[in-house]
Amino acid sequence: MDSIPVLHVEGESLAEAYEKALVALYENGARFRTQYDKPGDPLSLDSTMNITVHNPLAEPMIHKAFPGGIEDLREYVMELQGAKDHWVKNMNDPADTRWEYTYHGRLAHYGAWKEIRDYESVESGLFNINQIEAVIGKLVRQPFTRQAQMITWMPNMDLDCYDPPCLQSIWYRINEDEQGVWWLNCNIRFRSNDAWGANFMNMFGFVLFNRDVIAAEVGRRAGRTVKLARLNWQADSYHIYGKDLDAARQRLFDRIKTTPFSDRVYHFSDPMIREIYNEAEAVVKEKIREFDAR
Repeated sequence: MDSIPVLHVEGESLAEAYEKALVALYENGARFRTQYDKPGDPLSLDSTMNITVHNPLAEPMIHKAFPGGIEDLREYVMELQGAKDHWVKNMNDPADTRWEYTYHGRLAHYGAWKEIRDYESVESGLFNINQIEAVIGKLVRQPFTRQAQMITWMPNMDLDCYDPPCLQSIWYRINEDEQGVWWLNCNIRFRSNDAWGANFMNMFGFVLFNRDVIAAEVGRRAGRTVKLARLNWQADSYHIYGKDLDAARQRLFDRIKTTPFSDRVYHFSDPMIREIYNEAEAVVKEKIREFDAR
């Protein structure tokens, strides 16, 4: 095969679209080596993938086939909203082994690269742009703008980074219906997306980011009802690592013909699921405090 397959799936809910994307990759993906392979690892499955989720908040929202639990989803949502921004390392200190970036840090403080524990008072990098604030302002002033975009890639750092950001850009545009409701459409592009190990958590996290950070604040400032319209998710490399293929077969692919879809998903609105999700916040905050203390 000379060309990398370009695949497209659509689903009404997040869980449905996620499962369809995994199945499409499993059935039509190409075999690839990666720079992270260990000796003896099987080849990965890879493709370029476009996923459209027509109603991102529709139930069933959560798919069981991802390597994590409800508590991990809560932690990732908190991370995308800035809870771990201070874990970014001091780029001037070779001995500092903390993270090179967070997605929220790149979105809310693009250009900042030094030790940052107080973004507002420490001058860092050549510039410090709050893209989240800029995008919200653009959408409030002109909801149909085509310029409401945020990026993460910093070529001065990321071209030589061992693990540069997978997320590349987020684009928004609002459509108004006949009742005057604003609908937030979103395109998200990843250069590399681990389909089994990270994609579901990525999509779930950004759906809630769009709802709780972007749509909520645009609606508050504009005095309008803002709801989530379709999410379009583009991954240049949508892949399952060879080392994960057996687990993916056991937990999903070999079960599809013998189990109903309802057995493979959770409803986020289920009171038990919401209780686990909500109670995880305190646990995550304590985990962050313990890390900070070390």
